[in-house]
Amino acid sequence: MSHKKSQKNVIVVGGGLAGLSAAMKLAENGCHVKIISVTKVKRSHSVCAQGGINAAINSVGEDDSPLIHAYDTIKGGDFLANQPPVLEMCLCAPQIIYLMDRLGCTFNRTPEGNLDFRRFGGTLYNRTAFCGASTGQQLLYALDEQVRRYEVKGLVEKFENHEFMRLVLDEAGVTRGIVLMNLFNLKLEVLKADAVVIATGGPGLIFKKSTNSTFCTGAANGRLYRQGMKYANGEFIQIHPTAIPGEDKLRLMSESARGEGGRIWVYGDASKSIVAPDGRTIPCGKTGEPWYFLEEMYPAFGNLVPRDIGAREVLRVCEMGLGINGEMQVYLDVSHLSEERKHKLEAILEIYKKFTGEDPRKVPMRIFPAVHYSMGGGWVDWPAVDDPDRHSRFRQMTNIPGCFNVGESDYQYHGANRLGANSLLSCIFGGLVTGVEVPNYLNSLNSNWENMPSQIFESTLQIEKERKEDLLSRNGPENVHLLHLELSKWMVDNVTVKRNNTDLKRTMDKIKELQDRYQRITLGDKTQFANQTYAFANQFEAMLDLSLVITKGALLRDEFRGSHFKPEFPYRDDEHWLKTTIATFDSNQDEPVISYESVDTRYLDPIPRDYTQAKKVKPTLKNVPSDIKLPI
Repeated sequence: MSHKKSQKNVIVVGGGLAGLSAAMKLAENGCHVKIISVTKVKRSHSVCAQGGINAAINSVGEDDSPLIHAYDTIKGGDFLANQPPVLEMCLCAPQIIYLMDRLGCTFNRTPEGNLDFRRFGGTLYNRTAFCGASTGQQLLYALDEQVRRYEVKGLVEKFENHEFMRLVLDEAGVTRGIVLMNLFNLKLEVLKADAVVIATGGPGLIFKKSTNSTFCTGAANGRLYRQGMKYANGEFIQIHPTAIPGEDKLRLMSESARGEGGRIWVYGDASKSIVAPDGRTIPCGKTGEPWYFLEEMYPAFGNLVPRDIGAREVLRVCEMGLGINGEMQVYLDVSHLSEERKHKLEAILEIYKKFTGEDPRKVPMRIFPAVHYSMGGGWVDWPAVDDPDRHSRFRQMTNIPGCFNVGESDYQYHGANRLGANSLLSCIFGGLVTGVEVPNYLNSLNSNWENMPSQIFESTLQIEKERKEDLLSRNGPENVHLLHLELSKWMVDNVTVKRNNTDLKRTMDKIKELQDRYQRITLGDKTQFANQTYAFANQFEAMLDLSLVITKGALLRDEFRGSHFKPEFPYRDDEHWLKTTIATFDSNQDEPVISYESVDTRYLDPIPRDYTQAKKVKPTLKNVPSDIKLPI
C-alpha cells in the first residue's frame, strides 16, 4: 500500500502520437501510467499519417522562423485558433524534431547528411521534415520504443484491445478513474486514477467514407460530452483534396505527393471559363489538353494551397463537368517526377497500386476529396504564460477536473482549417505539455482516489453493466450498420465541402430520427467473445451525438470560414463570428446547447486570408512573451 501511495496514477486513453508522447513525459516525471488502446499501440491511427511534421528549422536557407510558422498556422486556420498555444507549439517545433531525431526517428536526409525538408500546403517555405511517405509510422515507433523503456521499469502498463467507456467522477465531479471494456470478452472493469488523458483521435467514421482508420469513431469524446465535457468547434471538418475513391472507404494520397512536385489537372475545355479568387475570368484550359487549374487560379501557391481551398476547387471543377470522363474525379500526376522524388513517395505509390491496379509511376492517379480530420474536439484550457492565473489553471484540461484531452480529439491548435503536417506536431507538442501539466494538477489535489468511497466506483461500473444488458437485449427491427450507412450518407452529402441551412436543418431532423430508431435495434451477434457488432452499437450512440454537434454548429454559423463554406454566406464575418462554438449536453433537450466564447487574438489581428500573392511575409507578432518555457 505504501508503494501505491508514492505513485501518481494516470490513465492515458489512446495509443497514438499524442497518447505516447504524454505517457513518455508522464513516466519521465515519475507517474505510473496505464495506456488504454482499442488496438495495438503500434497500429494506432497515427501510423497512417504520411507526409511529414512541420518545424521552422531553416536549414535550407529560406530565412524561415517559428514566428512565420505561427503566422502561417493562425492565418491557415482563418483566425479561429486561440493564438497562445499556436505560438508556443511553433516555437517548440524545432526542439521536437531534434528530440525525435535523437530518439531514432528515421528522417530523410540531404546528400550532406542534414535533415531534409519539403513544402506543404499553406506556406511558401520548406519546413516539413519527413520519413519518405510514412512519417507517422516512424514517429509512432520511435515514441513506442521510449514508452517500452518505462514499461520495463514498471512505470507503464498497456491495456491493448480495451475501450474507454466512461469517467468515474466523485461527488464534486472530479475525475477518479475510468470504466473500460475488454474487447475480447466484453468484460467491464474499473481502473482508478486521479487524472485521465484522452488521446483518442478524430470522429471520421461518422462519415464512413473517410481517410481515417475504421476505429476512429469519436466515441470517447461523445461519451465524455454526455458526462458534461464541452465540445468546441465541432462544425470544422477538414476535407483532404486527394484520396482514392472507393466503395468501402477512402484512402489518403498524401500532400507529400504535391510537396514533391505532383500536379493536379483535368482535360481542358476552352468553351468554358471559371472565375479565379482574384476576380480574373480565365478559360478552362485548352480543349483536350491537361489543365492545371490550381496553378492558374492560385499562381503563388499552385498545387499547395491549403486543403480547404484545394478541396473546394476540385469539387467546383468536377461540378462543371470537367472531371475525368465526366465523373467526380481529377488527376494527381507524379509520373513526371524524377526517380529520386518518386522513391520518397514509395509508401503511398504502393498503396495506390495495391487498391487500383494502376502504377502511378507511369499513369496519373485518379483522386477526389475525402473527409480527413476534425479541427474541433474537446474544449481544453490554455492559460498563457502572461495570464495572471497561469498557475491556478492547467493546460489541456477539459472543464471536467482531472480529465485532459490532447491530439486530434481536442480543439486547440488548428482553428477553422489545419495546415498539412501540423497534425503530427500538435499531437506530440500537446502530449508533452500534458505530461508536464498533469503532475502539477496532481500536486494541487487535497485527496486522491484512495480516499474515495468504493460506492463511486461500483455505481459507475453498474451504469455500464446495465447499458450492456440493455443493448444485448434489444429486439427491434433496426440494424445498426444500416443506420450508420444512412447517417454517413446524410453527413457526406450535407455537412462536408458545401453546406446550406435548408439541408443542415433536414440533416438534424434525420439524426434525431436515427437516434429514435437506434433504440429499436437488434444485434446480429449477441455472444460475449470479440463481438464487434456489440462494440460498434455501443459506439454509435456517441457518434449520433457528435453528428448533432457538428451539424448544429454548422447550421448556426452563417459565414464562410476555413473548412466551413456556405455559398449563401460567401465572406468571413469577424464582427459576428470570430468566436469559438461550444456545445454542451442537456438530457432534457433533443439537441446540443450551443454557446460561444471569444477567440484570443493577442498576437496577430485578423487579416484577409489571401493565397494569390507570392510574397514571403515577415510578420510582426505583437506582445510576444520572452519567458516562454518549452515542455522539452
